[in-house]
Amino acid sequence: MELFNPQLLWPIVGAVATGTIIGAEREYRASPAGLRTHILVALSCCLLMLAAVHQMAWLTETPKEVIRIDPVRMAHGILTGIGFLCGGVIFREGFNVRGLTTAASLWTTSTLGMLFGVGFYELAMFGAIATLLVLAAVSITERHAPQRRIAHIKASYRRDAAITRSQFSAHLAQNAMRTITVDHRVEGETREYHAIVDGYSEDRAETLDEAWTHDDSVIGFEIKPQPG
Repeated sequence: MELFNPQLLWPIVGAVATGTIIGAEREYRASPAGLRTHILVALSCCLLMLAAVHQMAWLTETPKEVIRIDPVRMAHGILTGIGFLCGGVIFREGFNVRGLTTAASLWTTSTLGMLFGVGFYELAMFGAIATLLVLAAVSITERHAPQRRIAHIKASYRRDAAITRSQFSAHLAQNAMRTITVDHRVEGETREYHAIVDGYSEDRAETLDEAWTHDDSVIGFEIKPQPG
């Protein structure tokens, strides 16, 4: 087999280029798996499929009548390994699960790498274009689609402040933020409430900030929106 065989060279070039483009988009979004990860995934999948397709080139000492070329078995093994890799980029933050899109992009990149490896260039290129369009659409919907926004809100009052758990929830409801859970703690001279609320927005948080800043019974507070 010649060193620069086009049947080996072009699939590798296509896989690396596709991994670079998708990885660059994920890198720009500050995803857990970025440029290098996507390139290596596409490249490794392509190389493994090339090795499976061209078994005759490296099983030179094996009688041809016993060789059974079956790239599908290699594809099954690749997807199993990619599943473990994808699981490593998914993690939970409070009520949110992050990394699902990156895991899906890794899965797709591995698929595109395998398509290049078996020489299905047209489908691989159309798949790469479709992947980029989907990732671009995700960024658009994140900016414009309505979303449920969660926030963690803590407020510390003087211990003798006449405020109950229900009154604290009602105060948040006045600012159009519905409490999901409310924790109550009393320590020393401080009474503290911690709520997880639905309906957070910057304007509502600013109104709440203004009200608590001028409330003498409030010692301190924290308004922390849940990352999207």
